[in-house]
Amino acid sequence: QSPMTDNKKRVADLSAPVSEPSTKKAKEDMDAAAVVASAARDYRLNPDAWETQVLTSVFPPEVQAVRLRCATLNEVFPDSNKRLPNYRRCLSEAMGFEVSYWNPMGDEDLVISDLIRGPSHRDTVELLERAGPRATTFFDPKCVTAGIVTCGGLCPGLNNVIREITKSLLEQYGAARVLGFKGGYGGIYGFDPVELTMENTEGISMRGGTILSSNRGGYDDAKIIAALDKHRVDQLFVIGGDGTQRGAHALSKAVRCHSRPISIIGVPKTIDNDVDRIDRSFGFFTAVEEALRAVRSAKVEASCLENGIGVVKVMGRDAGFIAAHVTLSSGDVDLCVVPEVPIVLEGKNSILTHVERVVRKRGHAVIVVAEGAGEEIIRAPTDGPEAARAKAPAIGYHIKKLIEKYFKETPALGEPITANVKYIDPSYMIRSVPANASDALLCMLLAQNAVHSAMAGFTAVCIGVVNSRVVNLPIAAVVAKSPRAMDPQGRTWERVLSMTQQPNPSLIKALDMRSRSSHTLL
Repeated sequence: QSPMTDNKKRVADLSAPVSEPSTKKAKEDMDAAAVVASAARDYRLNPDAWETQVLTSVFPPEVQAVRLRCATLNEVFPDSNKRLPNYRRCLSEAMGFEVSYWNPMGDEDLVISDLIRGPSHRDTVELLERAGPRATTFFDPKCVTAGIVTCGGLCPGLNNVIREITKSLLEQYGAARVLGFKGGYGGIYGFDPVELTMENTEGISMRGGTILSSNRGGYDDAKIIAALDKHRVDQLFVIGGDGTQRGAHALSKAVRCHSRPISIIGVPKTIDNDVDRIDRSFGFFTAVEEALRAVRSAKVEASCLENGIGVVKVMGRDAGFIAAHVTLSSGDVDLCVVPEVPIVLEGKNSILTHVERVVRKRGHAVIVVAEGAGEEIIRAPTDGPEAARAKAPAIGYHIKKLIEKYFKETPALGEPITANVKYIDPSYMIRSVPANASDALLCMLLAQNAVHSAMAGFTAVCIGVVNSRVVNLPIAAVVAKSPRAMDPQGRTWERVLSMTQQPNPSLIKALDMRSRSSHTLL
């Protein structure tokens, strides 16, 4: 049979009628989409929490699909909705005609929150609204004045987000003005804003820190709203961690009762990666990369000394994600200390005995310590107005002193020896560097989609990546359980233990309780 005949047969196969099962499946998909669209139309704004709707037709009856609805200004200010066609303004001007977005998002575009299903997982599937440009805009873009504020500590990528928000507003939407508020929440009403342009934001992504400066505290919704009215701000982009996003949620509720619509959009920022629900926050991979340099230096120092021990303190007040990921990416760490796992200082399973075992076998050791670890042995202040942001205990330096004393006075595995302990604290060097390529890309995705959401009239939402898709998340849902912590019985920590071979207090406690229970039965 000739090749031409084969080609004709292939074409005939492709043009054959669609089978009935495929047609039935397509109809089921269309019905499911109709249910989602109908549920979206029935939604009403709940300013105090996020609202869920049961979608029974999307999954089998035994699995309940629940959708997290995001608030929109249209629910409170329907008469202010311009419903203008959304198109790429910069490209349209170059082409001479309106160029629409290829794939505008709609109410039926959803992302499954938890992809993993199994006996231990609940029978509820959570669906999130996918972020992106919508077919129409709530605001008239050319009349929009937007504001940007950065709050909290420094983090790699802040300037990237500022630059990309500014660029998206001015070039993609043709906004009238973009204002930068300096000094956090307090700077919104405390200082005159600076107008951000394509010219004065040129190249800022190559620099660390934030051109708007940053600060904690200063939240006062009455003063902030008055300042936003003074400058006729229609959209406010709030870049900060869980505390900052709680302020953004409170502000969105206060603005709801205001005389004109103001969209409040949060861009979650935390170098510790402890904002709940999202895959990761921008700046985290850069922090891991920079901390890895310090670990490599500690390895060189320790290996070149007799009984050398390198102790590296990394950031992580409430969560040990940086410490764990540095340990896993390095391969040279012998002990990882994190806030989620208690520190054991006595007995054969103590961290001191483990370090001694490594040093006597290999001649040196490397330790990574998260700044928030060890509060059970060095208590931070727990009262007073600043207790919530009390300075973390100096656990890294404390462990250095404990190791020196232990090796000199009470080693468990041999004669006393002198340990040469080198302590490295790269914390402020880590958070002040520019974003690496991975974080820069994430900043661009978050910034562009933040602008898309604001223009579409969303409010009280955070922009984040979930399962590698950019989604709109109700701020209330994000801050409900933030800051998140690493699971001390999860797979990440299990990988750390496999690599360092350090004792696991949680496992030892569980085995001890099981042993006592068995003994009681006997």
